[in-house]
Amino acid sequence: MPVYTYKGVAASGRSTRGFVDAESARAARAKLRGDGIVPTEISEGGPSSIQASGATSWSITLPTLRRISGMDLAIATRQLATLVGAEIPLVDALGALAEQVETARLKSVLGQVRDKVNEGASLADALEQAGPFSGLYVSMVRAGETGGALKQVLDRLADYLENQQRMRNKVISIIAYPLAMLGFALVVVAALVTVVLPQITELLASLNQPLPFYTRAIISASNVARNWWWAFLAVGVALAMGLRVAVQTERGREIYDRYKLRLPILGRVARMLAISRFTRTLGTLLIGGIPITRSLQIAAHVTNNVIIGKTIDRARESITEGASLAAPLRASGYFPPLVTHMVEIGEQSGELEAMLVKVADTYDEQVETTIERATALLEPALILLMVGMVLVIILATLVPLLQITSSLR
Repeated sequence: MPVYTYKGVAASGRSTRGFVDAESARAARAKLRGDGIVPTEISEGGPSSIQASGATSWSITLPTLRRISGMDLAIATRQLATLVGAEIPLVDALGALAEQVETARLKSVLGQVRDKVNEGASLADALEQAGPFSGLYVSMVRAGETGGALKQVLDRLADYLENQQRMRNKVISIIAYPLAMLGFALVVVAALVTVVLPQITELLASLNQPLPFYTRAIISASNVARNWWWAFLAVGVALAMGLRVAVQTERGREIYDRYKLRLPILGRVARMLAISRFTRTLGTLLIGGIPITRSLQIAAHVTNNVIIGKTIDRARESITEGASLAAPLRASGYFPPLVTHMVEIGEQSGELEAMLVKVADTYDEQVETTIERATALLEPALILLMVGMVLVIILATLVPLLQITSSLR
């Protein structure tokens, strides 16, 4: 069912705007009037389709390309689980959910899913055709529909998505302050080099006195930065674009991921994050009733690391040949003994799902602790770096002035 964007006047006399789903524009107007809203403008689609005067092509294309955030998807999944648990028909539940969400992109996608389900498609097939839903999401829903446990599966999916989003938010909140400090330091140094230092340089040059070598070096660096900043910017942009293109190739991504795992601190964090994603995803899929080979195939893609993903693919192949899961993971060298030992115990005891979730919880805590410790050391280091750079620039200009003043005396 299409989604319409509207502007109108509420019963209180205040202007209002929003979204409504209906079979046609006429039906949308009737629905709004039934809600006490007199529509003044209505158009099909999200906010990008409003025909406002002076609207540019950017206002039309950008909102439609906006991704659905993990938190929005988690909230919608939790709400759908509640509606399904209340024994509301699936089509009606999807319709009610489409009216509740505020994100235009998600509202439009849910409208498409509801239409597909209303036409006779299964929920999993409708989600797969909609596009934004991952293979994990679709496979879990398919297993829930097949086993008659859709509500429980949706609850597990919501738990998984909320946990992933919570971990992402923690990492971002921890590294935000050091990044802000680094940006401030770069701005201060750039202002000193491009604005303050040239004025002092003119004063020193007008005195016709010999300058120390470090002062001449600072002045030369300032001149290069002011005259060739565009070249440095162009080289930086070219390198960033070249790296991005190289990473998109299979060979380039493999080299990048292998190098990333070898970095001193970031490599350890990247490996723990990949293992946490893998174990939590695999455990969630196995709890949802997905076969282990299919679960491993999905979990290999969520690690966001080609090297570890290939290791998981080899483990999947060995399982089809009758081997255990722990043996190929241990042989790869990328999975610590704690992980392989827990997986082996889980396989022997028949509680592999619970063990995988415990491993994921453990590594989530380790990632958070490692990042906190690293940032605790990084903050004073950035402060010392910023103070050191500013001090060098000040001394390089202040010492010649003091020497000239003492010679005049």
